[in-house]
Amino acid sequence: MVKTDVSGLSQLGQPTSAPESPEAAILERVPAGHSGTEYVVRFTAPEFTSLCPMTGQPDFAHIVIDYIPGDWLVESKSLKLYLVSFRNHGAFHEDCTLDIGKRLVALLDPKWLRIGAYWYPRGGIPIDVFWQTGAPPEGVWIPEQGVQPYRGRG
Repeated sequence: MVKTDVSGLSQLGQPTSAPESPEAAILERVPAGHSGTEYVVRFTAPEFTSLCPMTGQPDFAHIVIDYIPGDWLVESKSLKLYLVSFRNHGAFHEDCTLDIGKRLVALLDPKWLRIGAYWYPRGGIPIDVFWQTGAPPEGVWIPEQGVQPYRGRG
């Protein structure tokens, strides 16, 4: 059994406050224990929130992040705190989604990553934003994200 090296992490196992902004959030990584094996890691954030940059009103999304690790895994507590940091951050749906995906790619250098952000309606129109780094490696099982097209999203 592989044991993950968690030395050097600053947030795991410590009381930690929510970051003031996405820029101030500390995303951390740990070595992938199964280097050379291709598998998918999924994080789902069904209660993601940010602020509309024009009105300051809250926006809500169900975000699904899938990636195939290279040498690194994202440490989940740091990811949770990073996502929470958007609560007081004003940005358009597209910007939030792409900023999250690109920051994870910069941190992890994964073999493949995709993000699906299923935003709840404002003004009667849901906006869904999707991004991926390219085609996934052949032979890796990539499950559907499982978020229903908008009909109350429940």
